[in-house]
Parts: sequence; structure tokens; C-alpha cells
Amino acid sequence: MDYAASALDFLESQSSWRYHRDSAAASEPTAFVALALAAYGRSKASVRARDWLVSAQAPDGQVGIRQDESSPGWPTPLAVLAWILSDEAHSPARSGSTAITVTTNTVAGAIARGISDISYQESTRRAVDWMLSIAGETSERQPYTGHDTTLLGWPWVVGTHSWVEPTAMSVLALRATGHGDHPRTREAVRLLVDRLLTTGGCNYGNTIVLGQTLLPHVEPTGVTLLALAGEPDSTGRIRQAVSYLESTLGPTTTPASLAYGLLGLAAHGRVPSQASVWMAACTAQSLRRGSSLELALLALAALEGDCPLVSLSAVPEAA
Repeated sequence: MDYAASALDFLESQSSWRYHRDSAAASEPTAFVALALAAYGRSKASVRARDWLVSAQAPDGQVGIRQDESSPGWPTPLAVLAWILSDEAHSPARSGSTAITVTTNTVAGAIARGISDISYQESTRRAVDWMLSIAGETSERQPYTGHDTTLLGWPWVVGTHSWVEPTAMSVLALRATGHGDHPRTREAVRLLVDRLLTTGGCNYGNTIVLGQTLLPHVEPTGVTLLALAGEPDSTGRIRQAVSYLESTLGPTTTPASLAYGLLGLAAHGRVPSQASVWMAACTAQSLRRGSSLELALLALAALEGDCPLVSLSAVPEAA
């Protein structure tokens, strides 16, 4: 995959990582860069990215958008995933395996098995504590709103309602740290299923407003399917979301949406036959923009079932 190598060469050459060439270094692209570089065995640069995230962590445990913006802390679960899944124990390039097994059931277990650097252990513990200390705002159900507003998930900003993407990333991070059976994780999974549209896919946060079913979008659908891999599908909505992505992804899908969509499909064992052609074209676009976020996501999507995020979702936790 020449396009993935080109993306990784660019990411490895950078001193910091950003949304596009002229923007400031930020936590979201840095976390995905750490994951991508580690997954391909480029550990030294991955450590630089993980250390950057440690330096961006506030005393209360949250990781803000940038080093000088400690709040809002929605990138915190992304940092946790970078610290946990970028370790050599979870790298397909290092292990030579095609399936990355996550066998931890406690934070301590995850730390003992996976994280060798003590600074990441402490950072992970404080980040998880912060995540479990916050929740999206709830309210009584209203006839003009389609989704269950009483379910707890995670918000973009503390003090606001739960949204799909921060909730899905928090589910992944808690699963990675052995909290897959935590009551907050299980309620968040119910929230994600509830937010899936009966017509396929999901919107960013709502389903029906004032009697109007909202349109689905690729990116939140892909993230949600990552978090819901391995979960029961009694409503049929997960299957509908998979069908939505399969019918929507194509050569005109933008880079980040394409990567999230492919990751979501890979978590359910689906890979479109033209995926590599689409990703090669998107990688060329992202290189021109100097977008670390897009390049890291595309490199991760190229791993299909070997991507640490996909393996995390697909493999049941040990008892």
C-alpha cells in the first residue's frame, strides 16, 4: 500500500500534528497519529506523539483540544486510546499477528499487560477517572424529540447534552481500559443504538426533531459502528447502519468520512472492493493539505481488521 507508506512518511517527518498545514498542533490528530505510527511499527515517532498528549493533560485528568486549551476535554478518550493501543503489545507490525487480542479487564490489568511507560499509566488512570466523573445532561422525554433524552452518554462540552461521537469514543476508551462492563459503558451502548436511525446510519446527535427524521452522516455512523461492534442487534438498526455505509461510501467521499466509514465497516467484517482505490485518491488530497488527522485515519483504515481500533471492538474481553 504505497499510499499508506506515503502518509506514514509524512506523519513521521512532522514535529507536531495538526488538522491542516496552517493550523496549530492539536490533540485529536496527535492521538490518531500515535495510533497509526505504532500500528505500522514506527514506534519512536509514536512515542513523541504520546508524550505530546501527556504534556497536554490538565491536572484533573482531561486532555483539551490543544496544549494551551485544557477544556473542553472531549479529546480525552482519544488520548487514552493512544496511550493504551499504541503500545508495542498492540502493534500488528511488532506482533506479526493479524488479530490484536485485548485481554484486559481492569485498568490495572491493561497497564500491567500493555503500557510499559509509567507516565502513560498515571495519565491513563487520571483520564479515565475524569471521563467517569462527567456525563451529558439529560431531560424528560418530549413528544417532538425522537431519541431517549434520559440516557447518559458523553458531551462535547461539559454541561450540554450527550452526542454520538464523544460517546462512541468514550465507549472505545473504556473498553480498552477494561471497563467494557461498567454501567456507564453499557448505558452508553444503549444510547448509541437508540440514536441510530431506523432508515439507516445516524445523525450527529438526534434522530427525529419536530416530526422530521434527520439525515444520516458518514462520519458519526462510522464511529458509532466501531463502538457497537460485537454488540447484539435486536433492533436491526446496526445492520441498517452497515447497509447505509455500504451504499454511501464511494470515490467522492471526503478523506476523514471515508476513513471513519471504512473503519466502521471493518469492525463488522465488511470491506468494499474499491476501498484501496478511494483511499489512495484521498491520501493524495490530504498530503496536499498537510492534514495529519486525515492521513492518520486513512492509514488506520488501510489496516482493515488489523487496525487496533477495529480489533478492540471485535474481540470480546476476557472474563
